[in-house]
Amino acid sequence: MINEVQLKELVKNARQESTKRNFSQSVDLTLILKDIDIKKGFSLNEVVSLPSQSSTQASICVVASGDMGSRAKKAEVDKVIEQDELDRLSTNKKEAKNVARIYDFFLSDTALMANVGRSLGQFLGPRGKMPAPVPYGAPIESIVERFRNSVRVRVRNQLSISAKIGDEKMDDDQLVSNAVAVISTIEKKLPQGEKNIKDAVVKFTMGRPVKSTNKK
Repeated sequence: MINEVQLKELVKNARQESTKRNFSQSVDLTLILKDIDIKKGFSLNEVVSLPSQSSTQASICVVASGDMGSRAKKAEVDKVIEQDELDRLSTNKKEAKNVARIYDFFLSDTALMANVGRSLGQFLGPRGKMPAPVPYGAPIESIVERFRNSVRVRVRNQLSISAKIGDEKMDDDQLVSNAVAVISTIEKKLPQGEKNIKDAVVKFTMGRPVKSTNKK
């Protein structure tokens, strides 16, 4: 098992290996897996809520009209797509593809999910970004806040999984807490849990990757 002590040492060493720049560097965690037969189509697509907030939050698009659309706008989401625009996107593949590319997470009024499938499904599906359904009357504001502080962990037919756990402005303990959240989520989805994790690697954008072998 990769424990918090190991993770803290990884983060500390990765920070020392990074070169200072005039921008805030991202910090990435990569897990190297073992004893998984990828020929059987191993895949994973999970949203992990991070306990420590990064200075750069995830971008969110909400598909909703009426009251939910209004509340989403008040919550200052990056984009609100209402019924009319959704219908228009169904006839403009270039714009629909661009929308699917730009935003990290999509939420949709359950009443519009079928329309989303027709208009954006062919572009969101392959990216693993199909919207999370939001039922009528749900607290869209708190749902948005949770997704803002989340990352998507996605892999198909590979023995490595990467996720952004924060940026260099965060202290080591905050980065470690986010790394633990990612690892805990992934372990639950692996065939043998923690036994399938071989190595952990932490890297700042302009730094060298630092790896720790899971010896257990």
